[in-house]
Amino acid sequence: MKKDLLTLRDLNADDCEALFKRSFELKERHASGIADRTFQGKTLGLIFDKPSTRTRVSFEAAMAQLGGTSLFLNAQDTQLIRNEPIDDTGRVLSRYLDGVVVRTYSQNLLEELAAAASIPVINGLTDLYHPCQVLSDLMTILEKRGKLKGLKIVWVGDGNNVAHSWLNAAAILPLDLVVACPEGYQPDETILAAAVKDTKGRIVVLSDPEEAVRDADVIYTDVWASMGHESEHGLRKKIFKPYQVSQGLLAMAKQDVMVMHCLPAHRGEEIAADVLVGAHSVVWDQAENKLHMHKAILERFISH
Repeated sequence: MKKDLLTLRDLNADDCEALFKRSFELKERHASGIADRTFQGKTLGLIFDKPSTRTRVSFEAAMAQLGGTSLFLNAQDTQLIRNEPIDDTGRVLSRYLDGVVVRTYSQNLLEELAAAASIPVINGLTDLYHPCQVLSDLMTILEKRGKLKGLKIVWVGDGNNVAHSWLNAAAILPLDLVVACPEGYQPDETILAAAVKDTKGRIVVLSDPEEAVRDADVIYTDVWASMGHESEHGLRKKIFKPYQVSQGLLAMAKQDVMVMHCLPAHRGEEIAADVLVGAHSVVWDQAENKLHMHKAILERFISH
């Protein structure tokens, strides 16, 4: 029976542990020059109607390194632009492909496609979630700290799709997660409530970024105006100004605090330029780890 990765709630703790273990193995094998060709003869489709650098390149490179082929499909170049039913698209692509990664503005559309498709569907980002991103983030924390339990992870900024996936992670893993957002920009109440109900650790939502980052082990931020909110950029710059991850904010965290950002970054807005490239930043390792985590995800969800 095929399995999809639409949100992190499609996984349990054991699934996550297996993905972490395999992603580290694949990274080590790649560094040693060992070629894995588990997907020879397999084809992955990537349907994107949102721009992408890291997600697209890392999935394409992952499939290539595993010996398979990937086909990039800009949604604007498919029959979806002419209102072909998403169910029909899912059924037809299932006859051509072995799996599909979708990056779209609508979680509902992703779920409709997955319901119609007989091949695995993987969420490459929607308006509500970005599960593959957070899996690679967790991999990076494990790589740097050797554990997740007992660490204080602080999200600073907009309660967006990446924040939602962090909440989902805290529902299935023993995370101590603090989310600091301005009033009116907190995470979706339903997603938050479900995560708090099921959490294996602790979830706290605050509006004061300084209080939030006190004694933090990890500080994570993202752009203040995600795709689809560009028209709010000017207003959000004013509202979110106190939430910039600056040297001053870092001073309130632990001395060895790690700074994370899923990129692209707007230097001087959500993160100061000297923090992004500073000694506490792990954003480039974080971006690299998407490649190896995506290989582990593909191996787990697409039949060999």
